[in-house]
Amino acid sequence: MNGLTIQEAAATTGWSSRMLRYIEHEGLIAPRRSSAGYRLYGPEQLQRLRTLRELLQEHEMSLGDAGFALRLNRESDLRDAVEAWFEASPSKPDEVPASDWLRWEQEKHQRLLAEAAR
Repeated sequence: MNGLTIQEAAATTGWSSRMLRYIEHEGLIAPRRSSAGYRLYGPEQLQRLRTLRELLQEHEMSLGDAGFALRLNRESDLRDAVEAWFEASPSKPDEVPASDWLRWEQEKHQRLLAEAAR
């Protein structure tokens, strides 16, 4: 076996075994697998884990932030949707009088929340 087991990698890197599985699940690292299916961490994976920790600390990010950044990098539809949201300006629907816009938005949120609760 050429590489560290998940327990050995956890002890070496300071990440728990559970966090290493989560990091893999998020697509941030891809350890090799032994013929029996066990994760094997080589120097490449150890370096990625070290530099991931540095990235998170330097930029005050979470693993979820890094996973989302990876999705933005890989999924052009998601990237385009997020960019469009940032560029969009709030605008009152034409059919809603200005005096009713707040109530209209509140009711729309209530409908969305009710639908999500079902």
